[in-house]
Amino acid sequence: MTPSDGGLPPDPRVYFAAERTLLAWIRTGIAIMAFGFVVARFGLFLRLMRLQAGGTAPEPSVSPYLGAGLVLLGVVATALGTLEYRRYCRQLPAADLPTPHATLLPLLLAASLVGAGLVLVVALLR
Repeated sequence: MTPSDGGLPPDPRVYFAAERTLLAWIRTGIAIMAFGFVVARFGLFLRLMRLQAGGTAPEPSVSPYLGAGLVLLGVVATALGTLEYRRYCRQLPAADLPTPHATLLPLLLAASLVGAGLVLVVALLR
């Protein structure tokens, strides 16, 4: 569409808004994963404190499972945000995409975080 046929001129800000939204989803996913890791490790910390105080070894609590669940929730948030970004960018007309634009870099970042999060879930459940 061009201004002469009544359409809107190309606007690369639309793409940049989609990219900012993806980065917000990535930040949210990282924050949830970090919180899950802290929750999982806090249970271990409490167990060690009880042992140092001369108590018996308490049974494992629910914190490793809750922490792993939160990490998994962060992975899902990152993955779904990435899929939505990819779907939206495919619908954009080529004129709205800035030249040059790096579509692969944000996707690789998100995929790396999803992979790292899945490894962390496995490590927390061991």
